[in-house]
Amino acid sequence: MKRDHRRPVKRSLTLRGHRTSVSLEDVFWETFRQIADHDGKTINGLAAEIDEGRGDIGLASALRVYVLERALSRVQSLE
Repeated sequence: MKRDHRRPVKRSLTLRGHRTSVSLEDVFWETFRQIADHDGKTINGLAAEIDEGRGDIGLASALRVYVLERALSRVQSLE
């Protein structure tokens, strides 16, 4: 199955009772969901944690960076 990594898709989230949306490519969204599931968290809960610490970058960028950092830490732990 080929995924289109180039086109972000708008996704809805609820962060601390407030609805918002982020545009993420499928590969980031799917990996984000897997991370939340692995950690025993809801997607909204994990997104809220990331939102609290993101500073002045956009939420979608913060989610991408979080997913990338988790993937890199996993690769480094295998070395």
